[in-house]
Amino acid sequence: VELAALLHDVGDYKYLRDPSEEKLVENFLEEEGIAESKKIKILSIIKGMGFKDELAGVGNQEFPPEFGVVQDADRLDAIGAIAEPEFFGLGIARCFTFGGNRNRVLHDPAIQPRLDLSKEHYMKKEEQTTVNHFHEKLLKLKDLMKTKAGLRRAEKRHKVMEEFLKQFYAEWDGKA
Repeated sequence: VELAALLHDVGDYKYLRDPSEEKLVENFLEEEGIAESKKIKILSIIKGMGFKDELAGVGNQEFPPEFGVVQDADRLDAIGAIAEPEFFGLGIARCFTFGGNRNRVLHDPAIQPRLDLSKEHYMKKEEQTTVNHFHEKLLKLKDLMKTKAGLRRAEKRHKVMEEFLKQFYAEWDGKA
């Protein structure tokens, strides 16, 4: 669980600069002498936990409890305001930081969120806004939690995001 949680974003398609980086985790586990059975478990958790995989139906399959723990922790890190200290999360702040890093427009009412996404459509690098990411992914995460503890925490953070967006749109429209 710890290794999967620490390594899950290494080699992730969102951060790749070079295709050779896809094997970084696998190579690291090999170099560290991790037993083959543990290596297989770690890689299976990492390879199936992305939102894009959930869109493709991977999340509807049976999964070991370790998978749910790591995936829920990652998703909790993505939602909420700043997230709780024990998760060292960034929540809403992380979303805006990532959007800024990708030179995304903050918000454009003319660009509607893509609500019915397939894995392929989600992964396309088409023009999107940072605020649309809330509707396309973040607000959906609560209902995708795998553990009861994850769901309890996600419900609170989901409300924070809804309140944030309500305030954001009111200010954007000059009504706050």
